[in-house]
Amino acid sequence: MEVKIDTKEKFTVVMPVEPHLYDTMTAELAAVCSQYRQNTVKNVVLNLQSVTAIGENAAAAIVQLQQDFYEDNASFVICGMKPALEDIFDKLELLELLNSTPTETEAWDIVQMEEIERELMDGDDVEFAVNE
Repeated sequence: MEVKIDTKEKFTVVMPVEPHLYDTMTAELAAVCSQYRQNTVKNVVLNLQSVTAIGENAAAAIVQLQQDFYEDNASFVICGMKPALEDIFDKLELLELLNSTPTETEAWDIVQMEEIERELMDGDDVEFAVNE
């Protein structure tokens, strides 16, 4: 599977080049994306602008991959899905499970917001007053 990789300051963009994501490509796509969870910059934006069709198992694997990233305190945002691709995810009742945006810029915004949220949630210096 051929993909383009673009490394940014807070995330890496992974963009499949082929127009079809077949079920047999799922493991390779997951391996490409998952390798970034080991880096200091763990966040991935999966840009699907070149993809026009996807297999059912591949769609389910992308949802699972996103869940794996969030369990590892990393962001995984999908962008650039064409309406036909959204329809496939919707038909499989997976669309609402995806963290997706129309553009890469909006994906960047989500990554930034999630980074801030993780910093706030992980902060040890936050104390709340208890009413007694």
